Amino acid sequence: MSKTLQTSHLSLNMIDEALVESFVNYLIVECGLSENTIKGYKGDLRNFSNYLQGEGIKRFQDLRAKMIVNFIEKEKQRGLSENSISRSLVTIKMLYKYMIMEGKISVNPMSSVNTLKLQKHLPEVLHYKAVEEILQAPDCNDKLGMRDKAILELMYATGARVSEVASIKVIWINFDYGYIRCQGKGSKQRIVPMGAEASKSIRRYLQEVRPFLVKIEADEPLLFLSRTGKKLRRENIWSIVKKYAIKAGIRSNISPHTLRHSFATHLLEGGADLRSVQEMLGHSNISTTQIYTHIDRKYLKSIHQKFHPRA
Repeated sequence: MSKTLQTSHLSLNMIDEALVESFVNYLIVECGLSENTIKGYKGDLRNFSNYLQGEGIKRFQDLRAKMIVNFIEKEKQRGLSENSISRSLVTIKMLYKYMIMEGKISVNPMSSVNTLKLQKHLPEVLHYKAVEEILQAPDCNDKLGMRDKAILELMYATGARVSEVASIKVIWINFDYGYIRCQGKGSKQRIVPMGAEASKSIRRYLQEVRPFLVKIEADEPLLFLSRTGKKLRRENIWSIVKKYAIKAGIRSNISPHTLRHSFATHLLEGGADLRSVQEMLGHSNISTTQIYTHIDRKYLKSIHQKFHPRA
């Protein structure tokens, strides 16, 4: 599998095309969005880019908040539905949140823009057995396979985002107490239990693999390294997850975020409280975590329908 994600063919006239490609890559790798969703986002950004160029704007960074009001009015004049306009605004807001996160802008011009409440799509969740098959897929007789096993075990054990996994430092692991420190969005740090299996896989990786991968040790060395001794990129980890999902015979659109969704859902199905799951996921607002309760109810409903004689 190619380690370069296909985000090209955006538009010859797209402003800030390199930025948009980077953003789309983020949506694929970090957010785990489907191909159809990505296609819709690209169309929204092309349309918004055309509008900005008509206003004489050559960079997304130069957007002024009042332009959004004009953009919405023009979209209404084109006969677009409120749902379509709202989806465009969601795409644009995500782009500007990404630009804040990457340090491209310091003030978000979209922060005061309200969007219509769209129906939430439930994230894909793997069954326990499917997760287990992915975790067993790496060949632990191979050094990189042993590293990949540690990455997969850690992702499912902690629900860490792919960017967080790539940035974990060796000193952030505490084997004695069985937890790991994650640094999430906005450099916020949290402590997450990592479980016995993940701990065992990481310990073995540190002892038997990492010494062979490291070339020049940093003051605060990263946990996971590429075969050349460099930091793993988000795309690398995306490819690792995809590789072992295919090896395990799972053909659906699996991404690192699928493991994060599965981690949260399986905790709730096992009886964990929502606030604890929120803390482990690093959500600042519990309303973000509450989408997992909908998955849990759906799961319970399916069990009831299957086994209750009066269902």
